[in-house]
Amino acid sequence: MDVYLPEAYLPDAYLVARGLHIVSAIVLYGVGLGTAFQMYTACRSADVAGIARVARQVVLADWLFTTPAAVLQPASGLWLVHLAGYGYAEPWLLVSYLLYGVAGVAWLVVVALQIDMAKLAALALRSNSGLPEAFLNRFRLWVRLGWVGFGCLAVVIVLMVAKPALW
Repeated sequence: MDVYLPEAYLPDAYLVARGLHIVSAIVLYGVGLGTAFQMYTACRSADVAGIARVARQVVLADWLFTTPAAVLQPASGLWLVHLAGYGYAEPWLLVSYLLYGVAGVAWLVVVALQIDMAKLAALALRSNSGLPEAFLNRFRLWVRLGWVGFGCLAVVIVLMVAKPALW
């Protein structure tokens, strides 16, 4: 049975693109902050079993939530640029592309560090030993890169909302 929906009931492409862009930004930033908080507090606790469990869960959350949102962000953003009639080389967009790229590279390294940290914590748990120095070194780098990634994304969000004339 075919259902007829008058055009007034169909969502406008711009509203769909904007909705996808906003939801993926919320997921990207929100899951990122939530998992970073979990990982940071677990690592500061010195509870090897807790660290191993949280590290494993953070890696899973990155694959289930952060990765799809990170892919959807630029796709929906470029769709929005097209639909809104902006030029792809607007200064605020160029800076956004650059910052998103920096955040993406930082995130990829962070994911690799998290995978390695999860393995090191699981090994420490199995061997009933403390966390090795390698774990602590990765944790320190993970924190630094987290600041870079979240800082870049925060500026991108400001640029997306304000669309300032930069030059």
